[in-house]
Amino acid sequence: MVVVDGQGIPLGSQLLEASPAEVTLVEHTLNAVARRHRRKVTRLIADRGYDSDGLRRHLRAQRIELICPHRQGRKKPAQQDGRALRRYRHRWKIERTFAWLGNFRRLVVRYDRNPQIYEAFFHIACALITLRHL
Repeated sequence: MVVVDGQGIPLGSQLLEASPAEVTLVEHTLNAVARRHRRKVTRLIADRGYDSDGLRRHLRAQRIELICPHRQGRKKPAQQDGRALRRYRHRWKIERTFAWLGNFRRLVVRYDRNPQIYEAFFHIACALITLRHL
């Protein structure tokens, strides 16, 4: 999971195995960002996988607005109107950051068996992306 700013520059990340649901990792990732940066996260733009009433309540208690489209099979009524979802069109900046990370072959094809080495190269890639955009 990667948290980026409005320009697509990585602010924080968390690397775990592929099996846990992304909804459960949001809190830990946002805490990692809060420890490193003085700015408070006010909006979180995410994809449909993050549509959860529990996550929305938790983020609302922290005064963070979750902007994500609702799942199609949702039984409860929608909690966001179209005005908030207009910001969702900026999600391409997040996808662009993942494409930038994909330019680092060592991250795409995981050669390292040791997770600490993989995480180190991931942080180097994030640092290089940040330096390119200063």
